[in-house]
Order: sequence, then C-alpha cells, then structure tokens
Amino acid sequence: MQVSVLASEAPPLSGGRRAWTVGVMCTSVGLVMAMVTIINIALPSMASETGVTQAQQAWIVDVYTLVLAALVLPAGALGDRYGRRGVLIIGLAIFAVSCATPLFADSAGWLVAARGVTGLGAALVLPATLSIINASFPEGQRGRAVGLWAGVAGISAMIGLVLAGLLLQHFSWHSVFLGPAVLSAVLAVAARTVPSSREYRPHPFDLPGAALSTLSIGALVFGILRAAEHGWGDVFVIAALVAACVLGGFFAWAETRRTDPLLDVRLFANRAFATGSLSMTLQFTAAYGGIFVLVQYLQLILGYQPLKAGLALWPLAVTMLPLSVVSATIAKKLGLRPLTVGGLLAVAAGMYLFSVLQPDSGYVRFAIAAAVLGLGLGLTAPASTSAILDNVPPDKYGVASAVNDATREIGAALGIALAGSILSAAYGHAIAPAAAALPAPVRDVASGSLAGTLGVAQQSGPAGAALAKAGESAFTDGMWPSLLTLAAVVAAGAVATVFLGPRSADDR
Repeated sequence: MQVSVLASEAPPLSGGRRAWTVGVMCTSVGLVMAMVTIINIALPSMASETGVTQAQQAWIVDVYTLVLAALVLPAGALGDRYGRRGVLIIGLAIFAVSCATPLFADSAGWLVAARGVTGLGAALVLPATLSIINASFPEGQRGRAVGLWAGVAGISAMIGLVLAGLLLQHFSWHSVFLGPAVLSAVLAVAARTVPSSREYRPHPFDLPGAALSTLSIGALVFGILRAAEHGWGDVFVIAALVAACVLGGFFAWAETRRTDPLLDVRLFANRAFATGSLSMTLQFTAAYGGIFVLVQYLQLILGYQPLKAGLALWPLAVTMLPLSVVSATIAKKLGLRPLTVGGLLAVAAGMYLFSVLQPDSGYVRFAIAAAVLGLGLGLTAPASTSAILDNVPPDKYGVASAVNDATREIGAALGIALAGSILSAAYGHAIAPAAAALPAPVRDVASGSLAGTLGVAQQSGPAGAALAKAGESAFTDGMWPSLLTLAAVVAAGAVATVFLGPRSADDR
C-alpha cells in the first residue's frame, strides 16, 4: 500500500514501515555516494582496455560530481513541488539506465556522457531520500533515522572502494557499472512502497532561480575541480570562480525578490542553519580530500591491493556509525555549537594524525587516525543535517535536503582540489633532486606522481630501488602539508563556530 501525505504531516506509519523506508533510503543514498569513489578503482583497467587519456579519465571522474552538485538544488525543489517519491523513482531509473550504458558503448565520449547522466539521476535521488525520511517521522523520533542516513552517506566512499575492489578481483571493469545498474533498478521498484509527500501549498516552480543556482554552483565546482589538475592560478579556474561569485550574488539578490523562491537565502541568517551548512562543507572537505591522499598512501606506500586499501579505512566507520545514530540526541542536550566545535576539532585532529604518517609508520597508527576522524564525523554530520532540516518548514524539506547535499559535494570537490594541488606541488619539489639524474624522456613522468616514479623505478634496474625510496619519501613530504592544510581549514571552522554558532536551542 502506498501512503501519500502532505509535507506538513507525519504519515501514520507502523514501526516496520518506517524501518523499511529508512532501509530503502539509506541504500539509495549509499549507492549514490559510493559512485563518487567507485570509479577511481576501475580507472587503470578501464584505461588499458579502452585507451582513454589522462584528461578523459579526469572527466569521467569529475563530471558526475559536477552535474550532481549543479542540479541537486533544483532537483530538491522538484520533489517538494511534484512529490518526493516520484522524483526518487525517476532518479533511480535514470541512474540504472546510465550505469548500464558503458556495458554497450565504452568509448571515451560515451563514458563521459553516461557519467554525466548518472550525476543527473543522483541529483534527483539524494534530496528525495533525506526529505522522505524527515517527512516520515514525527519530530521527536526522526533524529536516529537522520543520523543513520548521515552515517551511511559518510561511509559510502569506503563502501565504494571495497565493493569495487571485490568486483575487480573477479570481473572486468564493466562490473563496477553493472552492479550499481542492477541495484538502482531494484531500488526503483522498492521505492514504490515508501511514503510520499509534497509541499502543502503548491506554487509555480522558480525556473530563473533553478537556472541561476545551476550555473553558479556548476561554475564553482568546475573551477574547484579544474584547480586540482591545473592549479589555482589557471585562467579558466579564476574565470569560473569569478563567474560563480557573480552568479551566486545575482541568485541571492533575485531570490529575495520572489514571493516563492527556490531557496530562501535568508535562511542563512539563522545561526543553526548556517552552522550546519558550514560544518557539513568542512567535514566533507576533510573527508574526501583525506581519502584522495590516503588511498594513494595505502596502495603505493604500504603496497595494499584495492580491496585491502578500502578495508583499511574501516576503523573510521567503527567509530562513526554508532555516534551518528545518537548525534542529534546529543546535540539537543549539549547544544549544536559545543557539539559542532568538539566534532570539528576531532576531525582536525584525525587529519593531523594522518599528516605525520611516514612510509614505515605501520597500520596501527593509520587505524588510530581513522578512528579519531570517524569520531569527529559521527558527532558532527548528523547534527549538522538535523540543524539544516529542523530550521525550514515541512514544505521545503526537499530544498533543505538539497542544501545539505550541495554542501557535501562542494566540500568534497574543494577537499580533493586542495589536497591534490598541494600534494602535487610538494611532491614535485621533493622528488626534483632524484628526478634530475634521469633521462629527459622519463624525467617528467617520475616528477608528476609517485605512481609515475615507481613505474620508472621498476624499469631502472639496480638504481630503481633508490629512486623508489626517494619517491616514497617525497610523497610523505607532500602528504604532510596537504593533510595539515585540511586540518587547519577545519580547525578554523571550529573557531568560527565558537563565535558565530547558536548560543542556545532558541538562538536563530
């Protein structure tokens, strides 16, 4: 039986129906978030079979995040306007078809296009999952469900790494697309059984606001993603970031003049809403920037295979998941500000512990750092999500969920760009003395990345051992400032929250 209710009402669901709804929503969000990282593991074998260039590989990875971030806000508004369950089902169907496309057409152009369409499906799915959960529970009972959703969203990057590693041990790279295609098709059918909701008072869809938000967020994410490869001084990076600021300012100005805006930007004057949004951005800046660096450390320094590298991150989940379930409850007792400050400081501490790892540090120190990071994320992520959702009317759960999702995607892109650009610059500087002695044809390859250095070392005979050791040392020399920068950014956010965060539950 399908239940359809107004957004302002909690549907009369039994405990079993609510548990089923949470299960379907968490599986859906886990699938969408896992696809951010799952493709990275398949790139080497994909490149060897299809011949895609390095630049094309970057687009295959980045276009998913770009489209998802750019369209998630209009997608959330569509769910509010026309019904969240329907938008979710459409999104899952698009996700399934686009994931299946590379099974039949695997040229570079088709792979990039398919990933872009998958990002469209993900944009429809993400805000619908959280807004359906929020609308399905009375206010006093939704904290644990939202916490579980946030916990699953947080560990999905690791889930993607593990699943990709398992699939690639036994099947070709096509399996990392076939698996998600089948799962999303199953979820599209299962989603028909969950409750739906929509805004109480329908109004015209804000097309100008949707266009401006898409262009401004798209320009911002494009600029950040390009900076990871070309540096922050690149003319296209600067142009994209300037365009994002101009378009974002025009979007804010235009929305304040509409009777029914896509996003009421005055919500950011609410201390709790703004604190939740800032905290979410910072958490994902640290988490995804850290994962980008640490997966390379595990595979290239410690010599882990992809599956083992994914499993090595699981101490993060061990501390994160239990705290995620109770985070919103703790926030109500202690207050959002102290919980956010403490959680962000724990995230910063975890990143610092990662930054001081050396080639011979061993796994125990790595696991401790992962557990500390998970503790911080588990405390802050669900409380931040609840702060965003609890400060909007039920009519706008979809848009609020989209704000939560957009901050995650922007933070993830920013973290990868920051960590990647700093690591690349520091590595190039540290490896330069060893690379200077190499022949010109391989010098640039060895200077570009640790993977390139190790590849050259394997072909260099007895001298290769010294080159490989120099590359490992250069990588950890670069890992230190990149992860320390992420720690500093998060710590600065914690300090800002001390002064700008809500003083009490009633402080807006």
